[in-house]
Amino acid sequence: IWNRETGEMFGARDHFGIKPLYYAKMNGTFFVGSEIKSFLDHPNFDKQLNKEALKPYMTFQYPATDETFFKGVYRLPEGHFFRYKNGEFSMEQYWDADFSPDKESFNQAVDKIEAAVDESVKAHSFADAGIKVGSFLSAGVDSSYVTAMMRPDNTFSIGFDSRYDETKQARELAEKLKLKNTDKKLTNEEAFNAFPTIQYYLDEPDSNPSVVPLYFLTKLAKDNGYKAMLSGEGADELFAGYTDYGFNTSSKPIRWVTDQMRKLPQPTRYKIGEWLKNHKNFHGRLHMYHAMAPAREDFVGQAYIFSPEEASDVLNKDFDCGPTIQEILAPYFDKIEPKDIDEVAKRQYVDLHQWMPGDILLKADKMSMANSLELRVPLLDKEVMNVASHTPTKYLFNYKGTKWAFRMAANRHLPEEWATRPKMGFPVPIREWLHEDKYYQEVRALFEEDFVKEFFDQDKILQLADDNYHQKIDGRRKLWTIYTFLVWYKLYFIDNYVPEYTKQADAEVMQ
Repeated sequence: IWNRETGEMFGARDHFGIKPLYYAKMNGTFFVGSEIKSFLDHPNFDKQLNKEALKPYMTFQYPATDETFFKGVYRLPEGHFFRYKNGEFSMEQYWDADFSPDKESFNQAVDKIEAAVDESVKAHSFADAGIKVGSFLSAGVDSSYVTAMMRPDNTFSIGFDSRYDETKQARELAEKLKLKNTDKKLTNEEAFNAFPTIQYYLDEPDSNPSVVPLYFLTKLAKDNGYKAMLSGEGADELFAGYTDYGFNTSSKPIRWVTDQMRKLPQPTRYKIGEWLKNHKNFHGRLHMYHAMAPAREDFVGQAYIFSPEEASDVLNKDFDCGPTIQEILAPYFDKIEPKDIDEVAKRQYVDLHQWMPGDILLKADKMSMANSLELRVPLLDKEVMNVASHTPTKYLFNYKGTKWAFRMAANRHLPEEWATRPKMGFPVPIREWLHEDKYYQEVRALFEEDFVKEFFDQDKILQLADDNYHQKIDGRRKLWTIYTFLVWYKLYFIDNYVPEYTKQADAEVMQ
């Protein structure tokens, strides 16, 4: 918002980071926008690579630093606003998640979750006359619950022409709910060939394989005449749905005992955690350790591709730099660690500020916007968050499973099989791609290009590709992370790539 009277610009980003917002100050010009690519053609913009972004990315798989991959361009954090006046930039936080569990019964917690989700889905389903709003539907509980509450005219699902396919389960649920389902199965060729275009729309490299099906899923909805879609992002962060929060055993008795140990005071839990850390291994030790030890000791979020040592081994010296994992996560742990709450809630807090806006929501927004589709996320609503943050962890993350109270709310509207199905994520066949000669050769050819020497030890990354291809190791995620960065860098700094249909659209605007 530009105030003509005061000469001040005001801007804000939503509470959760559903939409991105970038800013930069260069050569007397202040840049602000939801896409970095909108800055690039301005004569006062200096396009340079931020060397300090690469090493953290290799661990996290997404841009993990406040400064983006473009030097001097920053992302405004979620829940913050800024003011810019007379060349001075200031930023403040206006909202933050507050995990403070209430004393309530399990059924009360489930009732509150159901009511909040119902109200939010209704609000997010509203549209002007003539605007078609549908929902995405996978085999998981999150999108299934949203779909069951919304009851849209059409649901959309995506899968691969292989064992990596959820369309069958999505179609089955749509039939049970008496809803229409439109699905598409991707071939390896169309998915792999679209990858450069996908990275272009992301603005920065993101090696989360799910960006590929997400791009085609949003395109499928758009091609069927839909302007807006509801999706299930946010449930895992708000309601403790990730097994990485400490769900490390299949033994229900061990899970139950651990649930009782979680009730101990924080100092006692930490002492037990220290003992478990140094004790010889036994079945259930890791599960108990994650419940007792400080979250800061071992939690980095939902992706851990290269350890810092592994990244240093393949990076050239000029790029073996940037903030450490500890430095990136410290602001969140410093704020949440003093609170006497469960370590699961502390991990949720970190994911809400790092993983969710940096990866999950970013790719969801970029892929939907690439297809001119509005994506609505009803589970990321302030009231839903308020209910989630006051729900005791013992009702969400316990011996029965993850996000349990949320699942039981969903179970009131879904068959039990869907409400309790373990989390899968978007299954993507990158293992198949990198074992298939055609795509292995494409990856290898890129690794052999001269520009790659600036960033990586070529011999080592080529060896990684060879060892993975010959199945000596499972290096698919590491390979994909390197490949993604190189594809992105070549697009933006060598080829200056723009998709053909984007050029056509720009030409039409200029006429």
